[in-house]
Amino acid sequence: MSGLYQVFQKYKDKPIAIYGLGTETQRVLAELDGAFQVIGLLDGYRESGTLYGKPIISMKQAIENQTALILVVARPGSCKAIAKKIGRLCKDNQIALLDVRGKDLCDVKKAVYSFRENDGFTKDKLMSVVKAHDVVSVDLFDTLVMRRVLFPTDIFEIVNERLKEKGTYIEDFSGKRLRSEKYLSKNSAPTLVAIYQHMKDTYSLSEIAPGELAKLEWGIDCEMLVPRKEVCELLEKMSGQGKDIYIVSDTFYGREQLVKMLERCNITFFKDILASCEYGTGKTQSLFHELKERIHNKSCIHIGDDIAADIESAKRNGFAACQLYSGIELFEMAGYLGLWENINGLADRIKTGMLVAKLFNSPFQFEKTGKKISVSNTYDIGYLFFAPMISDFVIWFDGQVKRNKMQNVWFCARDGYLIKKLYDELKKDETSVYFLTSRIAAIRAGMESERDIHYVAEMKYSGTVQEQLKERFGIAVQKAAGTTEDREECLMDYSQEILEEAFVNRKNYEIYISSLSVKEGEIAFFDFVAKGTSQMYIGRLVKNHLKGFYFLQLEAGYMREKSLDIQPFYKAEELENSAIYDDYYILETMLTSPAPSVLGFDEKGAAHYAEETRTKEDIECFLAAQNGIFDYFKTYLGLCPETEKRVNKKLDEKLLSLIHNLDVLDKDFLGLEVEDPFFHRNTDMTDLI
Repeated sequence: MSGLYQVFQKYKDKPIAIYGLGTETQRVLAELDGAFQVIGLLDGYRESGTLYGKPIISMKQAIENQTALILVVARPGSCKAIAKKIGRLCKDNQIALLDVRGKDLCDVKKAVYSFRENDGFTKDKLMSVVKAHDVVSVDLFDTLVMRRVLFPTDIFEIVNERLKEKGTYIEDFSGKRLRSEKYLSKNSAPTLVAIYQHMKDTYSLSEIAPGELAKLEWGIDCEMLVPRKEVCELLEKMSGQGKDIYIVSDTFYGREQLVKMLERCNITFFKDILASCEYGTGKTQSLFHELKERIHNKSCIHIGDDIAADIESAKRNGFAACQLYSGIELFEMAGYLGLWENINGLADRIKTGMLVAKLFNSPFQFEKTGKKISVSNTYDIGYLFFAPMISDFVIWFDGQVKRNKMQNVWFCARDGYLIKKLYDELKKDETSVYFLTSRIAAIRAGMESERDIHYVAEMKYSGTVQEQLKERFGIAVQKAAGTTEDREECLMDYSQEILEEAFVNRKNYEIYISSLSVKEGEIAFFDFVAKGTSQMYIGRLVKNHLKGFYFLQLEAGYMREKSLDIQPFYKAEELENSAIYDDYYILETMLTSPAPSVLGFDEKGAAHYAEETRTKEDIECFLAAQNGIFDYFKTYLGLCPETEKRVNKKLDEKLLSLIHNLDVLDKDFLGLEVEDPFFHRNTDMTDLI
């Protein structure tokens, strides 16, 4: 913490406050006090008392005392959480919010999609510097493994929600949990059981058992963890070359718990683990000295993400050190990819944490061409870009089904193929129906009058009249008369044939529908993006009322006269300020079924399918994206408490729009062609992104 006077001297004669109650604050006070007007200490969960000879004050008191600077003494990840909490208040009251190195925490960085302005380790460079040492010491959290939440304190909120599910309600649980940890960490490195014991004793919480709570939090933390794959691969390689690997961690988990966490991540290459809580001291105190005693005079290099705890502390103990950026630091370097302002509650922080754990799992972002942030395969494309929006839609859809007490749920082919899988995963049953249909199949069976033919003809077809008769109505003619200008009139010349064909198609379709065992009551009718054409014509074939739940309804004003019952995920007023119109076509393309489009049914109710025009590679490509979406959805359901699930379309849209800004490398995805046979149009995927 050297040089603080020089960094903050412009605030020398102004009131300042320090945010943070940890032992680092005591060191900062020792350096600043006397030269600066430190009026008090701030903390997110405490607003009274004294510590280190200073009063603990509220944010309101800081504002009333015309504080010019709030100096945040915390680790980088915590700094970001604090900025999220009080940044707006600081801006509104002209209070500078800086970390101990003078970085403006209120500065909203511009989103960037490469690391051209940054330097960092490549894999070759890391292997080169490690070569000269006998022992490799490595930090655990944020270096070797990472969590699928944005901030570590998000774990406390999840613990709290799990307790509520069991009927245990503790007011300000997260605050009490964090205050207990900070209090005990002033003089030692506590265990998690000790933290919960202190919390129980201090706040007279007779309803909790410290051991059980510690086990619950550890279990939740295990669920959040993923290995940083490329870091683990390099450490395993170093171990294979004869290096002794020690894991050195500031943690309230004991060695046995850490071993189990590592086993879940398939990490077995370490020689031993030094956990701060088992030695009663952390890395900024004497934990590296314990390692020094263990390895005797062997040369050691420490790898970690935190400048103070890992790099500076290791060097003070005579070790070499190298910094590998954590996922959250890379996320910050990228200007949070433009997401920051749209990250609100716990659900959003889990979504963003899942993004960071996937996109910035590797710290070696500095060896790619142009240092671009890239996505290399279609699975990740589905997971990162499409899954958040689709997950929120399915959760919304389920809410509508519950609210309206729907007994029948139909997912229309082909857009309903993946959505049904996700819905069934959410409901843990398979009572929903994958309803075989298409706009073409519905039209061919639903035609009842010339007015219907006019309606279809108004949806302009790009091909000839002859092609339209074949494609839309299933009628083959040698050559249709008429010019391109009077196609609608020309279609009417074939009205009798169209309606006769429709009569047959309708009877066959009804045979298929009769096989579905439809229950009494309304049918929840899913379509992804549509006007309502399929719903209108299928509604003529069933006795039950169809209530449409769409992702987005096109031409809602035009369709109003059709008296269709449709509730879209995106309401008309939301579309005015939404970018979803730019991207729904990409989403629609990736949700489809591996089976061709349904054209109609035979007299036994068996489906007739169109000829498949997609290649094997095309189908494998979008199925890989669907696997990514499914895995994301399943993971998100497991991580996010039921009571905290919130739909955030603005965040989802921002995540979806990243497909236009990041470097997409999958050639099969880029080679996809988006087909729309109803309009006789094809579009290259590259034209959409």
